[in-house]
Amino acid sequence: MYASGKKHVHSLSYRVATTRQYTFKIMRIAVFGNKYQKEKSAQSELLFNVLEKYGVEISICKDFYAFLVSNMNLHPQPKQLITDNHFDADIAISMGGDGTFLKTAERIGEKNIPILGINTGRLGFLADVAPHEIENTISEIINGKYHVEERTLLQLQTKGLSTTFYPYALNEIAISKRDSSSMLTIHTYLDNNYLNAYQADGLIIATPTGSTAYSLSVGGPIIVPQAHNFVITAVAPHSLNVRPLVINDNSVIRLQVESRNTNFLIGVDGRSAVMNTQYELNIRKADYTTKVVKRPNHLFHNTLRNKLMWGADKRI
Repeated sequence: MYASGKKHVHSLSYRVATTRQYTFKIMRIAVFGNKYQKEKSAQSELLFNVLEKYGVEISICKDFYAFLVSNMNLHPQPKQLITDNHFDADIAISMGGDGTFLKTAERIGEKNIPILGINTGRLGFLADVAPHEIENTISEIINGKYHVEERTLLQLQTKGLSTTFYPYALNEIAISKRDSSSMLTIHTYLDNNYLNAYQADGLIIATPTGSTAYSLSVGGPIIVPQAHNFVITAVAPHSLNVRPLVINDNSVIRLQVESRNTNFLIGVDGRSAVMNTQYELNIRKADYTTKVVKRPNHLFHNTLRNKLMWGADKRI
């Protein structure tokens, strides 16, 4: 089992190409991107120009490639168009916001391909490389000057979901009400020991990575990526003395949901499904991690200070 947030220098086995003059290594990079930001075409163009400059072997998600051609009038030259989850690469690049990063992580799954997030969205905790840093970042990666953080995922186990539903979450698993203004009652157990019956609009189980996402927006704590914890945060709880709870990440969380209309919504990193209250939910740590590429000087506390504007004073 990997440790959440564990850092190590990544060693890549590149395909070797040989000429009569010298031998060099070709890096394989898979590119995934946001398909809704036509105005960010200059940033995409810069990325592909830099990758071409360094002789990178590029694969591009087919849907993103079609968007580049039809909406941005960009014509990169990929070696492969990625149409399913059967692909390989040394590194994956997510071009967009944190939502695009989560979708890229889903496509990567258990492949152990590290993901670099280039932020063309808004806040960007996962996608934390700014567009003006693209050239320097790619240069660092080509020269091996980066590290890889391993991030813990949640796994949802239940009989109520389709077998095609991807049950892993890098950020959070959220339970919320559907088709009714009435609250849910969510009976919660930790390792089969009764914890609480949350009466609320919903309940969020977040990873350290997801502690700066949905959980934070409803009052949950920020947890550093290296912590071995999950956080349980209620959404608009009926009782004011209900507070977020930080637990060990080796705990198994069991949920039984009550709802007046016998159904509720389950959200797994934004992928949602309607569930019947007859089905019990079991949430635990997944048996694999998501690998995140970080620049040498990109530290989590710096990201917090910059993204959340800690210490900012409009009077100055």
